[in-house]
Amino acid sequence: MIGEVGEVIDLVKKHGPQAAEIDNPERNHLIEEMADVLMYYNDVLLCYGITADELKEPHTSKFEKNMNSW
Repeated sequence: MIGEVGEVIDLVKKHGPQAAEIDNPERNHLIEEMADVLMYYNDVLLCYGITADELKEPHTSKFEKNMNSW
């Protein structure tokens, strides 16, 4: 999974936020790499039996904490 995240980071480093723009040919490559990240992430959740419901509260709590620290 870390390797796939690294590929996403490399794309963004090389092409900047423009990589995500609709008319950029790199968008499809970025989407493919993000799909790989999501696939590995989901595999980890399945492997450890972690559900989306279990992630909801910690995610919300951390999100609120991060938004208030800016």
